[in-house]
Order: sequence, then structure tokens, then C-alpha cells
Amino acid sequence: MDEVIFDFLSKYIDLTEEEKSILSEHKLIRSFKKGTLLLKEGELAKECFFILKGCIYSYYLVEGEVKVTEFFVEKQPITPVSYTTKKESEYYLECLEDCIISIGSQERSAEIMKKVPRLAALGPTVLEDELASQRMKYDNFIKLTPEKRYQNLQNQSPDLLNRIPQYLIASYLGIKPESLSRIRKRILK
Repeated sequence: MDEVIFDFLSKYIDLTEEEKSILSEHKLIRSFKKGTLLLKEGELAKECFFILKGCIYSYYLVEGEVKVTEFFVEKQPITPVSYTTKKESEYYLECLEDCIISIGSQERSAEIMKKVPRLAALGPTVLEDELASQRMKYDNFIKLTPEKRYQNLQNQSPDLLNRIPQYLIASYLGIKPESLSRIRKRILK
């Protein structure tokens, strides 16, 4: 599982064998069953996550209805807003599948940064990449029709369509499941 983390970091930096060894010593890898809530509305996030295996989704509960905002899969970091702002979370993070996750905390990150100072420079770069990605998703959500958003999802993350229940995909697209069924039928023609 270490290789998944090293592969992700290699997009930004070439790690030495010694640095890899230090990282291996410090990370906490845990397994979570499908349906496990990693974060609830009203909680303060004390951990951030890196998905080694599985799928997690974030959602709001609005008048009892689930409003999906994001899906996270292998090789994706998750830094809850609450982790950064130190305010209670307004949304949930839930395991959609059985997951294996590397868990980070500010204390452990600080300790690792002391031992591998080159990693400190990655923070802003990784954050910029994540912010740009989120901004593009937001812009596409605003300017594209639900059908185009579905086609984007189909082109960019086709595996998600087989891993995620249709009602959650519909929620993510901001439509009802019936509307998603009609879109899928039109696309198949």
C-alpha cells in the first residue's frame, strides 16, 4: 500500500529510499467497512485522508435529502474543510465501499515535515492542484446541462458509473434518478 502513496507523491517530488522509509514508519493505515461515517455534520475534523482502496463520498443532508457533492477514489487525498478551518463540519464523509485509508493529522504531519522537510513545499502545490480541480468541477456544474455533466463524468471517470448507485450519481448531478434514466437512454441511442 505504501506504493500508492509514493506514486501519488511522485507527481510532485522524487522521494529517496530514506524518505520513503520515514513515510512508511509514520503513516496510519486503517480499514473501514462500507457505510462507515468518517465525518458527520457538526463534528470537528481532526484527520485528513488518502484513499488507498475504495470509494468515499461527501454529502449534505438538506431537509432529510442527501445532496452528494463529491466522490473520492484511489490515490485521492481528502482534506475536510473542517480540518482546515477548525469549525464544525457542515457535511458528511461516508465510505461507499470497504476502504483502506491512510490517515493523517496535524501532529503527525508536523513530525514528518521535520524528518522530510522537502515535503513541506508540496503542501501549497497539492492544494493548488486540488483547488483548481474543484474550481473546474464547480464551473462545469454551473455552466453545463445535467446531460453534459453526466457525459463529462462518463468520459473522465467511467469506472465510477459502475461503482456508485445511480441515485447517488443523480444527486451528484443535481437531478432526480428518473431524469438520469432518461439521460442514459438518450445517450445510448
